[in-house]
Amino acid sequence: MNPLAAVGKSLTSRVDGAGYVFDLLLRTFLQLTFLPRRLRFLLDVGFNAGVRSLPVTMIVAAFAGAILAMQTGIELKRFGDTAILGTITSLSMCREMGPFITAVILAATVGSAMAAEIGTMKVSDEIAALEVMSVDPVNYLVMPRVIALALMCPTLTVLSNLIGIYGGSIIAEQNLGVSSVLFWSSAREALTSSGTLLPKEVYVGLFKALVFGIVIATVSCAAGLRASGGALGVGLAVQTAVRNSVILVIILGFIITWFFYFLAG
Repeated sequence: MNPLAAVGKSLTSRVDGAGYVFDLLLRTFLQLTFLPRRLRFLLDVGFNAGVRSLPVTMIVAAFAGAILAMQTGIELKRFGDTAILGTITSLSMCREMGPFITAVILAATVGSAMAAEIGTMKVSDEIAALEVMSVDPVNYLVMPRVIALALMCPTLTVLSNLIGIYGGSIIAEQNLGVSSVLFWSSAREALTSSGTLLPKEVYVGLFKALVFGIVIATVSCAAGLRASGGALGVGLAVQTAVRNSVILVIILGFIITWFFYFLAG
């Protein structure tokens, strides 16, 4: 195959994969009327996605907040303006770091597990068996996972924000000479100064988390459903799910921030 043909084949494969993911997302939303029938499965997936991912999410969020406060505080200390450290840390965690950290962890843990589970079912012809029994795999397998992750990602993001800000407050007090009272008062003022029920940084961050959860679940399920070739195919499906999920989280995070803060004002 000449280089031009190889590039064309690669582009065709990627466009086909993107179309499959988008089609799967639309089919999933069309199956929402059957959600009450899948409530038990939805709760099981939500438990696996939320409760079992909670410890690692909290650890990463605490150190992310601490690193953010440390790096920002070092520069602010040069100008003698460490009093605003709580403002910067809280806004950064709620707007960007909290949703991003949570999404990456869910992609690496829950998304990979979804791709492996559905991929194993695909290569062992269990998906074909469901179709023979007139059971829609999207209704039975994909829809509960997408909804569960769409609910759990914002929930974990709220906890990540709180733990990250708390981790930043410890570093601010212990290493940068900023009292916890000053840190938390500035953080509270930054998040309540808008006068609305939810500050813009909070609801933008939660909207990001909602989008991230839907994207991670859909991409992971699509990778599993397209798996082929036995155990090697399942491994490649997991790799594809995590890679594409992280890439989309970064790109969509930028697009959402650009839309809310530059386009919509």
